[in-house]
Amino acid sequence: MYPTGPAAYDRAITVFSPDGRLFQVEYAREAVKRGTTACGIAYENGVLLAVDKSITSSLIIPQSIEKIFKIDEHIGIATSGLVADARRLIEEARIMAQRSRVAYNEPISVVNLTREICDIKQLYTQYGGARPFGAALLIAGVNDKPYLFETDPSGAFTQYLATSIGVGKSDVDKLFEREYRKGMSRYEAIALALKALNLISEKKLSREFIEIITIELGDRYREVSKKEIGDVMQSLKNELNKREGS
Repeated sequence: MYPTGPAAYDRAITVFSPDGRLFQVEYAREAVKRGTTACGIAYENGVLLAVDKSITSSLIIPQSIEKIFKIDEHIGIATSGLVADARRLIEEARIMAQRSRVAYNEPISVVNLTREICDIKQLYTQYGGARPFGAALLIAGVNDKPYLFETDPSGAFTQYLATSIGVGKSDVDKLFEREYRKGMSRYEAIALALKALNLISEKKLSREFIEIITIELGDRYREVSKKEIGDVMQSLKNELNKREGS
């Protein structure tokens, strides 16, 4: 007797099920869905990435938890899923960016970097003896204009104006569909990102655990200060209190 059902087809990445599915890729997507929520928003002159580190213990030093990585002066990547898998892809991205500067004396295209990272991801869905990367990436950067891409464990990628990855993706994406508008200012984009993180947070947001970076055409990769995050959070709180009081 040969086994039937998913168990018959999920033991090797190279085996398709009768309905054309690769179960190992779908399992990798499940790993991403259980990861920390990260969001990205393209605004008027730039793009931002935001993540709540969701520290589970008071003994953990927040700075030791990395969810957003600097690739070059004009590119950053936020991750969700298996952190070790993501770090492997981050190192590849940094090498690609360095090669572009050495070989061509110019920064790498955000589109080309995304495509090359996704080519690596796709290779790990094709050969035996390996497994897919259990990580999704939000790749944000600027060349001639702001770019924001979401990558999938399968190696597929899509460009967005605003999107998210991780456990709260569906709720955050619904919020973005309602409140995102083209041409948002930097402040409005940060405020929307904080609204998104607050929406899916199981406890009160703390500015100490929130990480936001912006990349702009005239002001490249920059981490938003805790003070600025706190000021925007206070402004949102004041707006909410006014609405409730009116």
